[in-house]
Amino acid sequence: MLKRRTVLTHSATVAALAALPLGALAQGKKDSIVLGMALEPPGLDPTAGAAAAIAEIVQYNVLETLTKINSDGKITPLLAESWEISPDLKTYTFKLRKGVKFQNGEPFNAQAVKFSFERAGGEKSTNKDKRTFANLGVQVIDDYTVVLLNREIDPDLPFILGQATSVIVEPKSADSNATKPVGTGPYKLESWNKGSSVVLTKWAGFRNPGLAKINKVTFRFISDPAAQAASLLSGDVDAFPRAATRIVPQFKNNGQFQVILGGSRAKTILAMNSKKKPLDDPRVRRAILSAIDRKAVIDGAADGFGTPIGSHYVPGAEGFVDTTGVNPFNVEKAKQLLAEAGVKTPLELTMTLPPPAYARQGGEVIVSQLAKIGITVKVQNVEWAQWLSNTYGGPHNYDLTIVSHVEPFDLGNYTKPEYYWGYQSKTFSDLFDKIKTTGNPKDRAKLLGDAQKLLATDAANGFLYQPQFPTIARKEVKGLWKDMPIFANDLAALSWS
Repeated sequence: MLKRRTVLTHSATVAALAALPLGALAQGKKDSIVLGMALEPPGLDPTAGAAAAIAEIVQYNVLETLTKINSDGKITPLLAESWEISPDLKTYTFKLRKGVKFQNGEPFNAQAVKFSFERAGGEKSTNKDKRTFANLGVQVIDDYTVVLLNREIDPDLPFILGQATSVIVEPKSADSNATKPVGTGPYKLESWNKGSSVVLTKWAGFRNPGLAKINKVTFRFISDPAAQAASLLSGDVDAFPRAATRIVPQFKNNGQFQVILGGSRAKTILAMNSKKKPLDDPRVRRAILSAIDRKAVIDGAADGFGTPIGSHYVPGAEGFVDTTGVNPFNVEKAKQLLAEAGVKTPLELTMTLPPPAYARQGGEVIVSQLAKIGITVKVQNVEWAQWLSNTYGGPHNYDLTIVSHVEPFDLGNYTKPEYYWGYQSKTFSDLFDKIKTTGNPKDRAKLLGDAQKLLATDAANGFLYQPQFPTIARKEVKGLWKDMPIFANDLAALSWS
């Protein structure tokens, strides 16, 4: 079980800390930085676990990918210098960067790429993008040329190859990456103090020694919102990407801090276990959605920092359609749907909530709303490790849960009946197959719209809102991402002014 680090939560302490002279604290720290994180990762191998916290530490820092996703969502070369795509959109030829070594001295080359992708798509793989890699044939042309043959048309492949699931691993050290990650990036793992912090230090063998300006980076795990605020005010933490929205007002008018509000592709949902009765009935799921006032949830869970969504898709993404009108807030309709489904009230359900503030706060609001239609919800608060092993993984032992899905292209999870929410629809799976094999952008956008409407009509989950993640940092910290198409901390971009 992961331990939550609680620091100085008393309001009086927080107020007192606000008066501390941060300028004095900053002295002598220009070659190091401390970042706050709400959740501690269960391991440090992003190819073996789904937790976004893994990528927040290692992606682009310790472990690198062929392509890089930037804050604006654009794709640029990283370990690949360039690539060409065949006219049929199925063959990708990558020219690899020369003179690159892994942190254990082994060379980076096409064989490492082949090993990494075949491992990711292999029978024993637990990579959450396993299907993508299983569809790839990898051909080594020479040490610095690799060809990917995709069985499906996938216009998103260059983006996917920049995600943490696509990191290039060194064959000899791959199996120990969860505790001792070995990559090609500008930073290496120095230490991991379980329950408290991870420390990365600048790697002297990196191919571009001048790229990273910060020599030492410490990630501190602080889930409690009051403790997050206290750590910033005391100077214990210099920057807190994706901080709790509740603490933003404390820093907005404080001249010693910057508050960065950017967009994301995340979807915060009330996941419903469709394998459990009566949640296997779409009418029951629609009733739950009809009982939810999304605006009240956004206010309660995210302090107003969010946009309502009606499907597993967000404004700004290709082919987005507004589906919030499919299951609008309507208490009487919700009661009617329960009656049509033959559900006798009170219906008792359990809501399993992980530590993030949006989940715990949002859970309170939704419990109150569902009570108005005769659904009694028992709340079970769990630590992140428990949620990953029992709710997301393992037996999927839950009725309802709240979580943010941060991957930009994750509609494919609704084609996996073994996925933790258990949704199963041949109609959707067939539609998604068409999306994956359609190259024409206009036709693909229409199909994406159809997919969103189908998920909304089926109430495949309780779609709540697109969150807006605040970053709170000392004003001298430069290079922080504004928008977050993925959850990553690009450490080489950071510096002190």
